[in-house]
Amino acid sequence: MTERLQTGSPALDSMLGGGLLPGTLTVVLGATGIGKTQLGVTFANHGLAQEGERGVFFDLTSRGDSQNHRDYAKRICDWDLQESPVADRVNLDAVWDRDQARRDSMHLFRDAGRRVTASDMDADGWRRWKYEQAKKLDQAIAFFYSNFVHGVRRTVIDGIEPTDRAAESIQFELFEYVYQQIVRKEHDWLARDLFRVGFRENAERIDAAAYDHTKIGCVLLATSREVMLDDLISRPIESGDVLSNANTIILMGKTRQGNQMGRALCVAKHRGSACDESIVPFQIEADGLKIG
Repeated sequence: MTERLQTGSPALDSMLGGGLLPGTLTVVLGATGIGKTQLGVTFANHGLAQEGERGVFFDLTSRGDSQNHRDYAKRICDWDLQESPVADRVNLDAVWDRDQARRDSMHLFRDAGRRVTASDMDADGWRRWKYEQAKKLDQAIAFFYSNFVHGVRRTVIDGIEPTDRAAESIQFELFEYVYQQIVRKEHDWLARDLFRVGFRENAERIDAAAYDHTKIGCVLLATSREVMLDDLISRPIESGDVLSNANTIILMGKTRQGNQMGRALCVAKHRGSACDESIVPFQIEADGLKIG
């Protein structure tokens, strides 16, 4: 049986039948501030214990602040998270140098000021966005490939804002590219996308640094409009929605009992594995989430 990717929370791992399945997509859905990023940090950090390398963060926020991954990582697990700079050109020689290549996070569209739906842009704005996106995708490929060849097997993608229709979200469009064309791509084909004309001269190094892309786990942290857990549970899933394609869905929301508010989560979907579908309360504490 394929070894599960443990989340760093024994209680959640128990609900998931031992953990997440490598090579699959997990979506954690909940309102802003509910605790998604803390869960993502715990999952990424646990890679050090299980695979020998912590995971990486890819922040899709284009307006306002980032998701504070660095602050959470320092507080929850004493991790000095290192962010990858976004440059105009990719330094291909740095890919093989662990000290230069191994970075914990990338915020590709920091301060871009882009709204998240296509309907918010006119034709010229859409063209400018696609041009900017195309220029920066090489940076994304280099970031992920450089980490994967140095042993990273966990990715956390954060910063997805809520939209009325996922099909109109430029963030979901970008996520689909990153997930399908980078994370889920065979190592040598991803290397071709990165090195292009330099692929042959790097072929020996590429073969020596081969990794199995089916062992990589991906967690997407997506913000919902719904705040209450009951509303999330009853939320309809659109055809083509990223939720319909995810292997695992974890819902996080507020609960109310009388005049008391609380927080709880449930595993709404865990394809290919038995799971506990109970609604389980959790609290946010200084060292992360306390589940159960």
